[in-house]
Amino acid sequence: MGIIGSIIVGIIAGFIASRIMSGSGKGCWINLFLGIVGGLVGGWVFKLLGISWEPGWLGEIGTATIGAIIVLWIWSRLK
Repeated sequence: MGIIGSIIVGIIAGFIASRIMSGSGKGCWINLFLGIVGGLVGGWVFKLLGISWEPGWLGEIGTATIGAIIVLWIWSRLK
């Protein structure tokens, strides 16, 4: 996937995660940041657990969303 695809996945995943955790979106840039960091965190956690999703958009959005939820949860605990 190219950079544009990664940005789109990041925005979608960050938006979904912020809606799940706080009930509202955080804004385009924060959602993008959450999605990208969430993709890294989710990929790392899934690799540690030996979980593999079907490749493609859905798997990437799912991984990034779960990772972004983890990031938001950790952030809320540190605040």
